[in-house]
Amino acid sequence: MKTIFRNTCIILFSATVLYACNKETPKSPEPVTVQKPQPTASSGKFVKGSHVPTETVCMVNNAYMGKKQIEVPHNGKTYYGCCEMCVKRIPTDKTAREAIDPYSGKTVDKADAYIVMISDEGEVAYFENEESYNKFLAQNS
Repeated sequence: MKTIFRNTCIILFSATVLYACNKETPKSPEPVTVQKPQPTASSGKFVKGSHVPTETVCMVNNAYMGKKQIEVPHNGKTYYGCCEMCVKRIPTDKTAREAIDPYSGKTVDKADAYIVMISDEGEVAYFENEESYNKFLAQNS
């Protein structure tokens, strides 16, 4: 009975990871409205509107993952992925390395971007810099 339960758990976990790594990467982000809260000093958790560390983002899934991701060096820059499928995709798929700044509409390199969590589920958006993010906030307030 324990073996059946364990195997079922492994299958469910594997299916979840496979689904997350196969999600289509959108060409451009949907319009978002975010506020600029910061993580609390006591919890250290990031919330919608928080600037998140680059190394904690899966750049294929455009998601804050809560811990350091796998480094993927490419053309002198470092990108991050959550699994081996993402690690293989980053060097071969330009959409895994580039995004559109929601404020300026310019293409930004994810390795250089100012990354902000835009949903409670961990979805992120990439901005050219903090100034672009602040202008985006002012425009959408």
